[in-house]
This record gives sequence, C-alpha cells and structure tokens, in this order.
Amino acid sequence: MNEAGPSAGRPLAGVRILDFTRVLSGPYATALLADLGADVIKVESPGGDDYRHVGPFLSDGSSAIFEAVNRGKRGVVLDLATAEGRALSVALARAADVVVENFRPGVADKLGIGWTALSAENPRLIHASISGFGQTGPDARRPAYDIVVQALSGLMHVTGEPDGEPTLVGESIADVVSGLFAALGIAAALAERATTGRGRRIDVSMFDALMALQPLVVARCLTTGEAPMRVGNRHPLSAPFGAFAAGRGAFVVAVLNEKLFSALCETIGRPELAGDPRFSSDPDRLANEADLRAAIEAWAADLSAAEAVARLDVAGVPSAEVADTAAALAGAEARGRPITQTAERAGAAAQRVPEQPIHFDGASRGLTAAAPRLGEHDALLDAPEAAWTSSPAEPTR
Repeated sequence: MNEAGPSAGRPLAGVRILDFTRVLSGPYATALLADLGADVIKVESPGGDDYRHVGPFLSDGSSAIFEAVNRGKRGVVLDLATAEGRALSVALARAADVVVENFRPGVADKLGIGWTALSAENPRLIHASISGFGQTGPDARRPAYDIVVQALSGLMHVTGEPDGEPTLVGESIADVVSGLFAALGIAAALAERATTGRGRRIDVSMFDALMALQPLVVARCLTTGEAPMRVGNRHPLSAPFGAFAAGRGAFVVAVLNEKLFSALCETIGRPELAGDPRFSSDPDRLANEADLRAAIEAWAADLSAAEAVARLDVAGVPSAEVADTAAALAGAEARGRPITQTAERAGAAAQRVPEQPIHFDGASRGLTAAAPRLGEHDALLDAPEAAWTSSPAEPTR
C-alpha cells in the first residue's frame, strides 16, 4: 500500500477484495470497503457492468452512476463462461481476503467461484453473497429488484399519505441497505478471522436487510399484531412531529417532550396551547394533531420556511427546512463535513463521488481513484498470483 496515497491510515488498508458484483448492491458494498482502504479488484464480463450504460453520463462518456459506486477500484475483464476466465478468477481468489458476488443463487457455483470451490483453494477466504431472498429457501432463485423488495418488505405500505397509494422510497434502498449490511458482515468476518485464522461464508438477502432497516415498524407489528399504516409526513406516535407548510417552502418540527412543546407554543404566539387539555400529553397531542397543525401553519403562513426555522432555532425547538439533494450537499460542505470525495484519473477531469460517512481519527478522506475503465487493469491477469502485490487503485495527480 502506498502510504502517501488516499488509503493512508484507513482501517482496511491491505485487505484484498475480489469483486464479482454488478449494478448496485454489491458494487455499493465494495465501494464502501474501498473507501476504508481495501484494495478492490472488480471483475467484469466482456460487455461490462450494466451500470456503465445507464445515465446520466459525464463529458467523457462514462456513467455517473457507475463512477459513484465503483470508485477506488481496479478493474479487469474475465469471461467466466470460459475455462480460462474461471481459472484466472480462482488464481486471483487464492490470494484474496474476500470475494463478493451478487449473482442469482447457484450461478456462482456453476461458474466455479462459489464458496465450496474457492474456500477449498483458500481456507482463509471470506465469501459474501448478496441476493434478493438469500441462498436458501423457496424464493432463493426468485428474481428481485428494489421495487419488488420494497413492496414485499412492507416498506411501501408504511410510506405515503394515509389516504394515498403505497409509495416507493426515493432511492433504491433495498440494494443500498443490503450492500451496507454486506460490508458490515465482511468487516465482522475479518475481525473473526484474525482470531480463528479461517474464513466464513456470508449470505445477505435484500429482503432480510430491508426488514432489519425497519426496527420500529416491526416492533410495533410484533407487539400489537397489527400492520402499521401510512401516516404521511408526520410521526406515527408523537405530535407535533412532522412536516409543515410555510408561506414559502416546507419545514419540519420535532417535539417529544413538554418543555419543547411549551417553547413551540411561545414561538408561534400561542402560549395558551401549552395548557390546553387537548394537548396535555403526547398521546393527546397525537389525537388532536390536526388542530396543532392548523395553529403551526397559520403562524408560518406569512413566513418562508427559512424564517420559520430561524425563529424555532432561537427557541431551541428542533426544526429544519425540507431541502432538496443539491441543498443537502451544499449544507454538508458548509458544515465542514462533506459527504463526497474527489475521484481522479490521469488525463481526465476530476469529479465528485460519494464517500462512506464514518470518520476515523487519523485516516485520510476526500480523495480516491476514479472507477476503472472497462479492462483498465487487464495487465494484472498476465500474472494473477502477483495482482495483489502491485499498486492498488490510487488517483494520479
């Protein structure tokens, strides 16, 4: 590892990951690990990852989405349908610490890169598989896309307006969260291997991951026996806790105790509401949420969302404007904690891509290599046993 490069001081520096994944869930997992210093070699088919062909496209013709989730990796092309491609894959895996794949269950085994085959070659190998419904069970081979998993997990059912239709979350959240849990599982298996000396098979299901992302919804259902319903832009258990309309824009308020409620009432010029029996407790306020909403929005009708939030901030009431993505990115920069990094490639313009959010004291941040061109590092295949000793992906200034 080049300690002068962007991986200097990062906790996974020196960890070698062979990445057979495509599209989103797997590439997102390995991008997070690359951000943490791991050396990731991405294996693509001759046609390349599907995301290479999905816009928006940058000025050099590369896909912004592909660049975002394949940052910091090296890349080779292998045709796993051929004996040579399979042999080279096994050769790379012999010296790897981790293999990640997100084929449909059973495909990796047919290609010779499944757990059984590769762990026999490398007992220290950690082998992570991401799929829609897991490696076992009646739905294992069922095709899964984010929308399918959002629908089956109940997440769509609890998202949206009470009298409206079930609504998709505005991100491919099932893919992203399964990638996140895969990265967590890999980190845990690496820690375990430091003690046992042996690898581990990891099985991550998009469905399982999305269920695990709903602890409060699941807990309520398990306790009451009833499926929670959509409540729109408000909290299902507390009030006032949700989004409100201002004269210009929208803002959110989060009130969870009597002190904050009194401060809110003073701020909106309705101090008497704090003593109103309709609002004497959180359950009472929830039951009469419509009346509270009317009072708050009447106060904000002549204000912009920013002005409303400024007054609430002075009173110590948690609040915020409802920002779009551009404003959120700018806000992160303004707070001195950007959530993007600069991806650099020799001879090309630098670009901004996402970065994992955890800050490690002493670890470098903010700079990574751009995603590999298709087959950019195929020279590694001339001597696959030495691939992990050559320089990992580093930006070239």
